[in-house]
Order: sequence, then C-alpha cells, then structure tokens
Amino acid sequence: MAEALRVAIAPGEAVTALLYPAAAERRAGVALILGHGAGAGQSSLFMVRCATDLAARGIDVVTFNFPYMERGRRLPDANDRLEACYRAVIAAMREHPTLGGVRLAIGGKSMGGRIASQVAAGVGVGDLAGLVLLGYPLHPPGKPERLRAMHLPRIGAPMLFVQGERDAFGTPDELRPIIAALAPPPDLYVVAGGDHSFKVRKGAGVPQQEVERAVQERIECWLRRAAAP
Repeated sequence: MAEALRVAIAPGEAVTALLYPAAAERRAGVALILGHGAGAGQSSLFMVRCATDLAARGIDVVTFNFPYMERGRRLPDANDRLEACYRAVIAAMREHPTLGGVRLAIGGKSMGGRIASQVAAGVGVGDLAGLVLLGYPLHPPGKPERLRAMHLPRIGAPMLFVQGERDAFGTPDELRPIIAALAPPPDLYVVAGGDHSFKVRKGAGVPQQEVERAVQERIECWLRRAAAP
C-alpha cells in the first residue's frame, strides 16, 4: 500500500506525494521519482499502474502532484514553479527514512519527464542514478520545429527514453539524432506500435498488458544497472 506524504514546496503550501515501497525480497536499492503528465495527476491509471508494477519489481517509487493538479486546476503552472515543486520533492525524498541508503532516479510521464530533465540539467539536485523519461514530449503535436531539447546536453546522468513508435509528441526516429549527440549516450526503448501512452492498436496482435509488462521489465533492468556501484 502506498504511503501518503505531504511535501512543502513553499511557505504555507504543500503537495501530496505517494511512496510505493519496493517489495522487500526484490529491493533493488534505487528509488524512482515520477512526475505526472499535463492532463492527469498521480492518481491516473497510467501512473498508479506504473508505480505499483515497479514497486513489485523491487523499485521504490514516488509519485506526486504538481501544484495546479493539487488544486484541481487544468492549466499547468509556469515552468519555474513546476521545477521548484520537483526539486522540493527530491529534497524531501532524500530525507525520507525509508529511502535512506538508496540511489535516487527521477523522471516522469510526458510533461513530468520534461520537467525532471530540466531539473537534472540545472544545479543543486545532487547525484542521480539516472532519468526515466516516459513518452518524452520532444515537441507539441504537429509542430516538430518547436523542439524541447536544448537543455538535454547539460544532463550528466544516464537517461532512458521509453517512446511509443506512433508518439505524436516525438517519434523514436525524431529522438535518435538528438540523443545520439548526448553523453553519456542515452538508452532508447521503442514501444512497437505504441502511442504517447504506449497504447497499441487493437489489431496489433499483442495484448496491452504484455506491452506494459515489457516496458516495466526494461525500466527495472535499466535502473538496476544504473544504480549498481
């Protein structure tokens, strides 16, 4: 069962976070903080399923709501406010007793992953085991010229991009030339036939549950390698 937490992000203001503890018999020694996408908070099916499955695989997972979602609003906060919230969650999790001694990775779904990458490109976040970016929003749909990648070369931590083959926010083919120039070289896992949320068409011949299981397995294996001494 997830542990509900309150994380202070400013004087008199806090957001809700959920800690999904890793299965004790499989604990990998790494915790992953995941930010949600722009249109759905940490209680969305995607976020809950991802966190629950990874915890069962031995990864401590933390999700949280950005301030606008916490207040029940639809329009995301400004970038600096989103980043400040993410930084506050990182700082709080570094102090959480359950996570003492474990490596910390960050990431998120779509917008949450973009904000995590911007935070990692800045200063003051400390050592990170890596970043897990789920459906990275490389550009707005239909606007490939508006790239959100200028900050990526400033990230010194390992990165895993999980990208649907049909992602309208940036296909794997669009990502490849960008990440090929980064150091250390990021990993890219392509969800065959998947859209922005990794959903495949009904006629794909592969059950959605199997697609999601493969994604979780790849994330688990990658995090275990990233967290290894």
